[in-house]
Amino acid sequence: MIRIGIVALLGITMVGCGNSAYVPVSGTITYNGTPLAKAQVIFQPTAASGTDTGGVGSFAMTNDAGQFTLEASTITPTPGAWVGNHTVRIALPPDGASSGEESDAAAPGKGKKAFKQPIPEKYNTQSTLTFSVPAGGTTTADFKLEGPPLPKR
Repeated sequence: MIRIGIVALLGITMVGCGNSAYVPVSGTITYNGTPLAKAQVIFQPTAASGTDTGGVGSFAMTNDAGQFTLEASTITPTPGAWVGNHTVRIALPPDGASSGEESDAAAPGKGKKAFKQPIPEKYNTQSTLTFSVPAGGTTTADFKLEGPPLPKR
């Protein structure tokens, strides 16, 4: 009987632990001073050693005004991002694709050119962008990107 009580108490205590490390995070992305619409935004927690393996990341797609609200990459939808330091990656998906989808533009061998990411590598595959998510969350995770003109989408 005592064992059942302890297990029940542990279960109740752990229910509150699942999402407590995630806090609301939103912001705006601009590119050469213009809102960056339909961009993929990824926040990956950074481990103490500086690697990108510090925990579960978060993602978002920007709206037409370049605004985004992060959601954790968990099995059940969890708004927000893990508290702490993150590497941030920003990219544009191939035309016709949205977050996590493939399009014909990304598939070589179908009579179309392979997709070339128009956002400079320093903002995505070789990202130098970082952000520290505060314990209370933030609405000012803003990034002002600069680079060559983007192709018409």
